[in-house]
Amino acid sequence: MLGFFAATLVRVAAGVLFIYAGYTHWQKREVVGNIKFPIVGRGEWIAWGSIIFHFAVGAMLVFGYYTQIAALLGLIGSLKGLVLAHSYRQVFVFTRSTYLLLAAICASLLLSGAGAFAFDLPL
Repeated sequence: MLGFFAATLVRVAAGVLFIYAGYTHWQKREVVGNIKFPIVGRGEWIAWGSIIFHFAVGAMLVFGYYTQIAALLGLIGSLKGLVLAHSYRQVFVFTRSTYLLLAAICASLLLSGAGAFAFDLPL
């Protein structure tokens, strides 16, 4: 009877994790800005880009606004965290196993739908 809310709980949990990652990047924005990345170099704009990305994806997931687009972006960000979490521990907040679970949640939301109280594109 309440199975439709399962996707909602998963969606909100993933959104809260992304918002937490954005908040942690906001706290460490000077440290993140001073790290030299292989292709893009270094700069404070990298920290702000990460903050905006995580807050936007998290807010979209929590409020259910274009959930499948947010899940796709979250899946890409989680896979990036899964690959680079060991090399850049200051930047990536969670462990590799957490990024793996977050990628699975985002893939599930992308394929199964947004759940209750959400606006989404029909795929």
